[in-house]
Amino acid sequence: MSQTVIDSQQPAQTAAQAESQWRLFFRRFAKNKLAIVGALIFCALLATAIFAPLIATHDIYEQDYNSVLAKPGNGHLFGTDDLGRDVFSRLVYGARLTLQVAIISVGIAVLIGVPIGLITGYYRGVWDEWVVMRVVDAMQAFPSLILALAMAAALGGGFYNAMVAIGIGFLPSFIRITRAQVMTVRNLEFVQAAKAIGASDWRIMFRHVLPNSMAPLLVQITLAMASAIIAEAGLSYLGLGAKPEDPSWGSMLHIAQGYLNIEPLLAVWPGLAIFLVVLGFNLLGDGIREVLDPKLKR
Repeated sequence: MSQTVIDSQQPAQTAAQAESQWRLFFRRFAKNKLAIVGALIFCALLATAIFAPLIATHDIYEQDYNSVLAKPGNGHLFGTDDLGRDVFSRLVYGARLTLQVAIISVGIAVLIGVPIGLITGYYRGVWDEWVVMRVVDAMQAFPSLILALAMAAALGGGFYNAMVAIGIGFLPSFIRITRAQVMTVRNLEFVQAAKAIGASDWRIMFRHVLPNSMAPLLVQITLAMASAIIAEAGLSYLGLGAKPEDPSWGSMLHIAQGYLNIEPLLAVWPGLAIFLVVLGFNLLGDGIREVLDPKLKR
């Protein structure tokens, strides 16, 4: 009878502990004002991407040849580009492409890199030391942007190929971080206890090791999103990302470079958008790192 009561209390205790941990996380996060700014920027990007049709004032492909390179005003909040398209509306829809890049490219790196790092860090052996890590070392010999540039060129360019290339470029960092965390956690007492009671390796990895290795991964995911946005802007600027007609902030910068002497604001708006979004992701990542790292003073 007493054992039944204890078993019935365990789910409630687990739920209460999880709720208290989330409360502690948000309370600590709320104390970091810069992290709050980063979270607000991210929320603004998300809201802009979702409600772009309601926010945009013009069709992003509509061309007004009577208002080419028009200055802000006269029905165009941020002016028009070289084809008479409304810059503000293209910036708004560009938030959708930016969010896609951040989520999809980093998602590719996480879905491939984390399982590889988890398995190699848990089992170790020759496969880990002489195959996986040597490939990772070879990939890290190139800067992530250069590697993404080479992959995008090999895949043939295009927005979605650029996201795949960026995701592949982030693989080494996620493999290394996951592997390092797993190698630390796998030797802790609760993992050894799970082995002693006969838990399978897969259960130990996904129920015990991986959840306790997530703190640095969450930080890396946030910071990688900022890097992905910069990488996509760079690839689009070089013509290997989004098509010129698509409202990519990188493509808008590429168009604006030819008119800096005539209308410099054409480059200011997409540059400022990239700066603010990347700053927001970096502030958000730093905030999460400070909350989850017990060594840092809170």
